[in-house]
Amino acid sequence: MATTMDKLIAFLDRYFVPYAAKVANQTHLQAIRDGLVMSMSLIIVGSVFLIIGNLPIPGYPGFMASIFGSGWKQALSIPVNATFGLLGLLVSVGVAYRLAEKYSLDAITSAIASVTAFMIVSPYDIQVFIKELDKTIDVAGINLNYMGAKGMFVSIIMAIISVEIMRFFVKRGIVIKMPESVPSAVSKSFTALVPILFIILFALLVRVGIEKTSWENLHVLIQTFVSKPLLHAGGSYWGAMLTTLFISLLWAIGLHGSTIVQAVMMPIWLTLMDQNRVAFEAGQELPNVVTFDFFYFSTKMGGAGSTLILVLFMAFWAKSQHLKEIGKLSIVPGIFNINEPVIFGVPIVLNPLLLMPFIIAPLVATTTTYFAMATDLVPRLTGVTLPWTTPVGVYGFLATNGSFSAVILTVFNLLIVGAIYYPFFKVFDKQKCQEEMQNQQDETLIQQQ
Repeated sequence: MATTMDKLIAFLDRYFVPYAAKVANQTHLQAIRDGLVMSMSLIIVGSVFLIIGNLPIPGYPGFMASIFGSGWKQALSIPVNATFGLLGLLVSVGVAYRLAEKYSLDAITSAIASVTAFMIVSPYDIQVFIKELDKTIDVAGINLNYMGAKGMFVSIIMAIISVEIMRFFVKRGIVIKMPESVPSAVSKSFTALVPILFIILFALLVRVGIEKTSWENLHVLIQTFVSKPLLHAGGSYWGAMLTTLFISLLWAIGLHGSTIVQAVMMPIWLTLMDQNRVAFEAGQELPNVVTFDFFYFSTKMGGAGSTLILVLFMAFWAKSQHLKEIGKLSIVPGIFNINEPVIFGVPIVLNPLLLMPFIIAPLVATTTTYFAMATDLVPRLTGVTLPWTTPVGVYGFLATNGSFSAVILTVFNLLIVGAIYYPFFKVFDKQKCQEEMQNQQDETLIQQQ
């Protein structure tokens, strides 16, 4: 078994690591990842309001109405819509800002240009407002349908293109340069004039050109050829399995698998998550099993590789002093899904014996969770986003709007993961004990000499 794993590690190290490292260091993917992270705090806060507005407690709606009035739930939906409902717009700012930083461009100006380009390619609605004096007014308004997760792919594309245009002109000096005596803020504004002009012209040409086709606007075009295929693949069982596998394999060779995979998959997961959120608020059936939170609920019980159960084994049943100490030190971090002390302290990285359960256990947990939700044994995730440090059990309970069946599924997954880890843990513990005994004997001989 060890020989087979050694060969696998050698193969990954030779053929997989170089490409994974390139993905991890790719400038645009890093900007997408960091830009999305910028919006996560707002989404988490919006999720808090979503949870408060939908607590499954008998008599809760009446209690809230008696204190805050009949419109309390509508009031709580305002911050939800201001965070989730503007996700695409927020991502446009975040991605452009982070990419501009990497190119040493003016980040604020680049973000403003990105938002402008995004708004230009987004369609407008003609809304009819009836005033108190029975006067009907036609007003061109922003189509909020594309300002949220539905428009996220377009916002990312326009952010990248806008910053690349900005970079092209600034790098070649095709800008209006002001004398040094001019204040910096004024000088930056004039420097951005020419790049922003071309960014707006480009966005306008894209909009006008696509409007003459059957796709009507860029959002429909991207949804047809990019969003729908990616959402279908990323939200499927096999998509979830491949994602879980890649995360584990990357960690196995010492790379931060979650960060690398999220850089590619985050836009897909957030879109699927928001579809569930919209359906949940409307009281409709939740459409997606796999969302952003699916993996934190199913495969990261204690962190990547579902190592919480391994930590408990080491802390309470290990005979090896090294494993026992690592286990005790890792219990508290493990409860909050931080497992770098285990991954690099045991270590699990490049460890042929422990890598077997580290890879297999999350795949099994993904399977049980997916089919439990697909068959409605456990409710699907409602679209709320919780801090990734939310403890096991609590995460599933809150993410499914207070479902105890989600807690039962978590316990079931922990038992299965424990059954997978246990024999490998026992063998490894025995090996470490033998190593420690040998080291003690060697130290004794040295002291006697």
